[in-house]
Amino acid sequence: MPKLFPRVSTAVLMAGALLCALAWPVAQAGDDHEQAHRAVQAGEVMPLRGVLERLEREHPGQVLDVELERDGGRWVYEIKLLQAGGQRVKLKLDARTAELIQRKERHPKRGER
Repeated sequence: MPKLFPRVSTAVLMAGALLCALAWPVAQAGDDHEQAHRAVQAGEVMPLRGVLERLEREHPGQVLDVELERDGGRWVYEIKLLQAGGQRVKLKLDARTAELIQRKERHPKRGER
């Protein structure tokens, strides 16, 4: 019976390590969400709804993806759009003011839509 204990404890430790490794990305995503929520509450970041309303007026198109991240000490919204004619646009906006920082366009290739 004493030989079984090391195998069981090793299996338990390995299972625990695996669970921690699998849970790490989820915990990180939760931390990111909390950081973003605190930034909105503190007025460091404009709520997404306001950003999208402004975006629709100034850069119309279908929103494909939105990311909120820290870039050089400030919060930045990175938004990907699909505009008329199949043009894809990637915008970087100051998250506090929704002012445009950068715009990259990708025009569809011939036959692509």
